[in-house]
Amino acid sequence: MRSYHDLSAKGSPISAVGPVNQIELSAELLSQLAGLAVDVREGLLALSVRVGLKVMEAMLEEEVATIVGPKGRHSQARTAYRHGHEEGTVVLGGRKVTIAKPRVRSKAGQEVVLQVFERFQAEDALHQAAMDRMLHGISTRRRHKGLEDIGSGIDVQGISKSSISRNFMHRTRQALIELLERRFDSTHFVALFIDGFALGEHLVITAMGLDAEGQKHILSIREGATENAQVCKDLLNELVERGFDANRGLLAVLDGSKALRAAVVATFGDKVLIQRCQVHKLRNVLDYLPDSRKAEVKHKMRPAWAETDADQAKRKLEMLADSLKYEHPDAAGSLREGLEETLTVVKLALPGTLKKTLRSTNPMESAFDGTATHTRNVKRWRNGEQALRWMAAALLEVEKRFRRIKGYKEIPVLIDVLAKSTGGLSTPPEFKKEAIA
Repeated sequence: MRSYHDLSAKGSPISAVGPVNQIELSAELLSQLAGLAVDVREGLLALSVRVGLKVMEAMLEEEVATIVGPKGRHSQARTAYRHGHEEGTVVLGGRKVTIAKPRVRSKAGQEVVLQVFERFQAEDALHQAAMDRMLHGISTRRRHKGLEDIGSGIDVQGISKSSISRNFMHRTRQALIELLERRFDSTHFVALFIDGFALGEHLVITAMGLDAEGQKHILSIREGATENAQVCKDLLNELVERGFDANRGLLAVLDGSKALRAAVVATFGDKVLIQRCQVHKLRNVLDYLPDSRKAEVKHKMRPAWAETDADQAKRKLEMLADSLKYEHPDAAGSLREGLEETLTVVKLALPGTLKKTLRSTNPMESAFDGTATHTRNVKRWRNGEQALRWMAAALLEVEKRFRRIKGYKEIPVLIDVLAKSTGGLSTPPEFKKEAIA
């Protein structure tokens, strides 16, 4: 046996513990502590994995002892016996680690399943981590670059790229199914945003709902185009079948697609009000102008939309269109087209912050920004099914970070004006108090 002072004099790692007198340490413990010191130098994960292996080995031995009895003690009542060890793999530190797995057989010669080993062998967390890394831009070829070293002396088995790809396809299909089977029967939606996101040659139409408490929800996706009336109708009819209800009034914030607008009106009738996205409208008008006129027109359109009086805002925009009609008739025509519906939030006299949030599809654009981050490394979109799978997985990942919209405390005002403007069902007084609070 060696004392603490003997170790301190030779600079042993145990000297960092502090001045503890007359502690006697066994050679076995000293060896284990020295090994842990090496793991600490290799990294915290290496230490954690080594400790995890020790704990798992103890748990396995405890389970074996529970089944067959203590080692070295014969028992007539035992129903199984130890049968040596075999190579097995468990999941630790984001990898498959090879271990010597104890074997147990019944007296009838059948292999006994060890529950501890099965739990450590489960690969769900491993494949979920692989999916998360792929969504965050790490390809199957570079997967090992995203893993921290778990230390030397541990036998690690890799997961093949094809296995990761197959599992990723399965999990993204599950994400798509989850998204398309969501129910909305108990959710009061006050606004609906619909826009398209391009993945290669595929346009994925996405619907997002805003509930009465200011939370955003991804509702559904379809592969198609907002200019396709049938695709838009199918998307909306599917939402209705899944419990989406507009009977209390709904504000639909859309881009300039006539087919999409027609589908929304056909589905929800007079219970919906249309707000044309002001950002899309501004972009469309500027596309018809030379660079020399863009700044001037932009600085006139934005203040007009910021007016609190809808008639005054309309007059300013019509005057601008008149000033453009001779030199830039297409720009003037674009400005006049759907002009009334760009002013819906102004007509509703919504409070400033909420009006700014609902004047455009920007709440959805922020979700698309996150989607672009998750899909940026895919260079080839083979088909629409692949695009839908990736889009569903990316949107569900982005949705986890959604926050309530700016101006959510003002939503009771929107609920009231929607009910008055559309003849929708009135909101119970207790709900208004909760929302305002």
